[in-house]
Amino acid sequence: MHLPRSFLIFVLSTTVWAAAPTLKLEPFSAIPYAEPPVGNLRLKRPVLKTQLDVDTFDASNFGAGCLQPGQAPPLVSEDCLTINVFRPTGVKSNAKLPVLFWTYGGGFNQGASSIYNGSAIVAKSVARGTPLIYVNYNYRLGPLGFPQGLEADNRGALNLGLRDQLAALEWVQTNIGKFGGDKKKVTVFGESAGAIMTAILFLNSPLQKLARAAIFESGSAASAATFNAERRQVDWVNFVSAVPSCASLAQSQNTFDCLQHANSTEINAGLLSAIANTPETFGFDPTIDGPGGLYPDVPSRIFAQGKFAKLPFISGTNLDEGTIFASKSISDVNVLRRNIITNFSPPLVPPQVLSEAVDEVLRLYPVGDPTVGSPFNTGNQTFGLSPVYKTAAALNGDLSFQSQRRLWIQTAAKGGVKTFGYLFTEPQAGNPANGVQHGSEVLFVYGAPSPPTAEAIGLSRMMIDYWVSFATSLDPNDGKGSIRPNWPQYTTKNEVLLQLNGVNTTVIPDNYRKEQIDFINSDPVTWRH
Repeated sequence: MHLPRSFLIFVLSTTVWAAAPTLKLEPFSAIPYAEPPVGNLRLKRPVLKTQLDVDTFDASNFGAGCLQPGQAPPLVSEDCLTINVFRPTGVKSNAKLPVLFWTYGGGFNQGASSIYNGSAIVAKSVARGTPLIYVNYNYRLGPLGFPQGLEADNRGALNLGLRDQLAALEWVQTNIGKFGGDKKKVTVFGESAGAIMTAILFLNSPLQKLARAAIFESGSAASAATFNAERRQVDWVNFVSAVPSCASLAQSQNTFDCLQHANSTEINAGLLSAIANTPETFGFDPTIDGPGGLYPDVPSRIFAQGKFAKLPFISGTNLDEGTIFASKSISDVNVLRRNIITNFSPPLVPPQVLSEAVDEVLRLYPVGDPTVGSPFNTGNQTFGLSPVYKTAAALNGDLSFQSQRRLWIQTAAKGGVKTFGYLFTEPQAGNPANGVQHGSEVLFVYGAPSPPTAEAIGLSRMMIDYWVSFATSLDPNDGKGSIRPNWPQYTTKNEVLLQLNGVNTTVIPDNYRKEQIDFINSDPVTWRH
C-alpha cells in the first residue's frame, strides 16, 4: 500500500487542545475498506476491500460522508465506505502501537468520520510516552444502513451498518500493521449510536477476534428501541415510495431489485423523505435479526445466558441523557404515559404488565415535583416549561441510558469482566433546560472543550489520559500524563463510578435513583432491554 507521507489535518473544531499542533502527525484519509455499495451491491452486506487498486493513492483529504439529511453531494455520497488512520510521524511498520477505533454517533441517520479529528488524542498519547494510532471510518446510514421490513429480513439485509463496522475492523486486522499498529491491541470506542452499535457487537459477533477492549460513551445495546424488522415496515414503504422509479412497488415485498437499479439521486431523495417522515424520532435503528444474527434477541436475555463477549470495557453516561430527546412542549402526563407505552409496543410481556409497569414508573418519577426531574440538581426550576418536561427527560434518560448502563456493567462484573464506569457531570454552556446533555462529553474526549475554561481543559486532559491509558494498558490508571484521581474497577463488591467534573473529579457510589432504576432493571424485558 503506497501512500503519500505528508497530509492535511482535519480539525474537529476551531478550538483544539493546545498540545496537538506541537506534534507532527500523519493522517491517511479516505482509504476504501469495502467496495462501493452501489448498483448490485446496494442494500447488501459490505464486500471487504483490503488492497488498493492503484500503486499511489491520494490520502490527503477525508472522503465523502454517507448519504444523510443536512448534507448534499459531493460532501456525501453512496461511495462512502472509507477509513482514516492517524499515526505519529515517523512510526515504523514494526512499531506495533495500540489502536483506538472510533464509531461516530448521530441517531443512525447522520454523522461522518471527517468530523472527528483524532490529532489531540494521538498527540497526548505520544507526549505521555504511550503512543497509539487512532482510526475512524464511515458506515451507511438511514434505510441504506439499517433497512427495515419483511423483505430486508427475508433477504438477510438487516443491520448493514453493523456489518460495515465489522468490515472496517477486519480491514484493521489486515492492514494496521503496515501503519505500525498492533492488530491484537485494538480498543473500539464510540458515542451514542456508535456506542450502541459496539455494544450490539458484544452480543453475537466475531468481535473478540477483532478487538481486545471497548469504551462506551452514552450507549448500550438496547438504548435504541429493540424491535424486529416487521415493526417498522411503514418506514421502508415511505423510503421506496419516495424513489420515483420504484414507488409503484412500495407496498410489495419485491423492492430490492428495483432499488439496486435506481440512480443515486433517486435513492438520496427517498432516504431524505423517509427519515423526515418516520413516525418515530429514529425509524432506522439496528434491528433484532433472530438466531444466528448479530442481534439475536433483547440484550437482557443474552446477558442471562452469559453469551456476551468477555472484553474489558469502560461504560459511562452523562448526567442528563434524556433532555434533548424529551419534547419541550409536553405538558400532559397522560400524553407522557401514552408515549411510553407506544415506545415499547408491541410489548414482549402481556399488555397489562406493561401498563402496570408504566403506572409504577410514573409513581417513582412523580409529575409535579420538578426537584426530582432532569436536568438534575436544578431544584424547582422549570425553565419556563411544564414540569412534565423534567419528568419526561428523567424517564427518557433512565430508561434509554442510565438503567441499561448499570445493568450492563453489573452483569459484566458478575461475569468476571474487568470494567470501569463513569458519570460525566461537567456543567455545559447553552440551553440550561438541557443540563449536562447527551453528547456533551465528546468534545472533551477530542481535546476541544467548549468553552475552553481552565477547568474544562484540565478535565479534557484527564479524560484523554484515562482513555489512552485504558487503550494501551487495559487500565485507566497507568500513572502517566496528567495527575488524576485513581479510577477504581467496578466490581460486585465495589459498585462505584468516576464522576468526571472539572472541579470535582471523584469516586461516587453507583446508587443514584436506586429505587427507580432497580425497578426498571427488575424485569428488563418489559422495557425491551
